[in-house]
Amino acid sequence: MSSRVIRFSDYAPKPGEFSLLMCELPGHGVQTIGVLLHDPESDTLYLRLRRDWDAIANDEDAEVMAELEESLITWAHELGAEAVFEKLESELSASVRITDREAVTVRNFDKSLSELYRQHVPSQVLRFRTHLPRYSLAVAAGPFLTNPEDIQADEWIEAPSDLKLDDDMFIARIQGHSMEPRIPDGSLCVFRRGVVGSRTGRLVLVRNSELADDNQYTVKRYRSEKAVTEEGFLQTRIRLESLNPAYPSWDLDENEDKYQVIAEFVRVLE
Repeated sequence: MSSRVIRFSDYAPKPGEFSLLMCELPGHGVQTIGVLLHDPESDTLYLRLRRDWDAIANDEDAEVMAELEESLITWAHELGAEAVFEKLESELSASVRITDREAVTVRNFDKSLSELYRQHVPSQVLRFRTHLPRYSLAVAAGPFLTNPEDIQADEWIEAPSDLKLDDDMFIARIQGHSMEPRIPDGSLCVFRRGVVGSRTGRLVLVRNSELADDNQYTVKRYRSEKAVTEEGFLQTRIRLESLNPAYPSWDLDENEDKYQVIAEFVRVLE
């Protein structure tokens, strides 16, 4: 979770620094419980703490740990990120402490925070409660790409605490530039199976079944045009649109049965 409103930038490399938050609880030894990432230029704090407190703490300690992230965010807003680091470095107890700061080069602080969290913070996988499956699906934000015949979850990835999870959600990595800036090339993105209601205007994962194992999937904005007839509404045009004007959009042919909308785009994870 970030302590700021998300802003888009040119992603030029910037200097940053990070520390790990450590905790020692009875019966569990020293645990890494979170990452604090500092943008010195704007004095912004980015932080993410684990959520499986019940697995590493008794009820009383778990309640305290669950409130820690909000406390750190409040301190950052009131004092600034540098002051929070100094406060943690000087005031934490023997059971909760922070590691020495390490320099890191950052292009996108939200993405770097997620990468550092995954690299350093272990957490118990609570399927569809805190974690979502990532599939080896060659999803493309542009041309259709080749996919393996049997799609299996490669790993379970912890989702942000502000994202409400359900069993229809999954993660896939997007390749290509045609959906930028909304979906950057190489992004891990969350999708939800079963698009309910009108698809028009939504970003969707589409499969072309006629292509079998090759070039099956793409992500595009779905547009549907309809005409009024005596029998009701008749769909006259389906178009898959790129968000990046440098990349083409195209109409689907009349044989729409070969196309299946697999899932709806939810958000970029990192």
